[in-house]
Amino acid sequence: MKFWDSSSIVPLLVGEPPRKRMLQYLERDPVMLVWWASPVEIVSAIARREREGHLKTDDTSAVLERLARLSQSWHEVQPTAPLRTVAQRMLRVHALRAADALQLAAAVAAADGDPASLDLVCLDDRLAEAARREGFRILA
Repeated sequence: MKFWDSSSIVPLLVGEPPRKRMLQYLERDPVMLVWWASPVEIVSAIARREREGHLKTDDTSAVLERLARLSQSWHEVQPTAPLRTVAQRMLRVHALRAADALQLAAAVAAADGDPASLDLVCLDDRLAEAARREGFRILA
């Protein structure tokens, strides 16, 4: 079981260069843990690609369908008051954006407070550095 940051899920859907490596991680261990708001972050990334002309509207629709299918198989870490508290601490300790602090707090929750017990799949450099400092092994 691995915790997947939104940045690592997008290539699975849009076929960007890290896709092959992400698929290998998924094939070796198909149990995905994700933060509850990851679908929102993923749709944001896909919509940005569409606005910038990297995806056609028809392609975007197909990508969003793939996201819907994939999200049926993963396990989500739900938002809680303790998780919010951890995210607030993350913002004071690491140079993170709010959404990344919530992702990292969700990973800590998924690891039952023991980051060394759970791998984190992440392609975001800033989040990966903060996660490493918290004790996670990063797969990128």
